Amino acid sequence: MSDTPPDRLSVNPASPHHDAAALERGVGVRFKGVEKTNVDEYCVSEGWVRLSVGKTVDRKGNAMTVKLQGEVEPYFQDIAE
Repeated sequence: MSDTPPDRLSVNPASPHHDAAALERGVGVRFKGVEKTNVDEYCVSEGWVRLSVGKTVDRKGNAMTVKLQGEVEPYFQDIAE
């Protein structure tokens, strides 16, 4: 595996952008220069993150999310710290 995280990554196993190997390694995300710990999905090329909002879930049991636009900087936690 390379030292750069994927362009798009999701924590939802049902998503086509889910990568278990990258998630096991630990991916951190800086959004607009601020460390975010509640990221459900991100896309660097399109410049957005999807953040979970509290413990609220929809009727299918998925976390409620909000999509924000801005600069996204993913990194692997095992090498960036």
